[in-house]
Amino acid sequence: MDTKNTKIAFIGAGNMAASLIGGLIQDGFPASQIMISDPDPKQRERILANYPVHSTQDNSVSVEFADAVVFCVKPQVMKQVVTGIADAAAQAQPLFLSIAAGIRIDAIRRWLGGQPVIVRAMPNTPAMVQSGAAALYANAHASEEQKEIAESILRAVGLALWVDEESQLDTVTALSGSGPAYLFLLMEALQQAAVKLGLPEQTASLLTVQTAFGAAKIALESHETPAQLRQRVTSPGGTTESALAVLAEGKINELIERAVAAAERRARELAEQMGAE
Repeated sequence: MDTKNTKIAFIGAGNMAASLIGGLIQDGFPASQIMISDPDPKQRERILANYPVHSTQDNSVSVEFADAVVFCVKPQVMKQVVTGIADAAAQAQPLFLSIAAGIRIDAIRRWLGGQPVIVRAMPNTPAMVQSGAAALYANAHASEEQKEIAESILRAVGLALWVDEESQLDTVTALSGSGPAYLFLLMEALQQAAVKLGLPEQTASLLTVQTAFGAAKIALESHETPAQLRQRVTSPGGTTESALAVLAEGKINELIERAVAAAERRARELAEQMGAE
């Protein structure tokens, strides 16, 4: 199956669907091969205003159209959406790609019935600016071709990689899924500290954002580890060393480890709750 000849349906026409569609079309994927499905006409119209894709309010129609169906709905309504297309899915047998946080493959399989092909992915919000990080896991029924299709959809908005076990997606959720919030918090704290030391708020804000962007760009383009990069910019007896010593006294590494572990634990709890029905 040629990826560019694949018909893709997005159930749910929110921000993530819009981002994925925009990334695919920017990569040269034909808009005529894409369909959106959403009961809210305003959501559909928002996408249609930018991209000449097919549109329907009937999820079953989108399933019948597609080789690959992407669930872009909130986890709370996932069961209702999936059970509602079960009959159409049994006939069409497409690849299902779910980006609904916390909904495990086994729950989707139970709600669909049969032996569907399911890939589960955990993207993050930077996908909305084509700078996302996503991890994927496929069930045993997915062919290499189908896995390639799923990966290409996520790769259209950033990095996409596979994990060996579905349980690892809980850690991915805690790392890259929640990760932007951790970095925003650090940026917020840096900005506030600079303002308290006398910088105008706008100046502190611009310097903070650009510094975060520059540091991430160096890390992305470098072959060195973050630890090596940190050491490289820390001169003995200098200002950076003084600041890092304070952070070490506060046991920042231990605190971050506890925070990520708490997020991973909550991800597992939510998955168990939402998949139990």
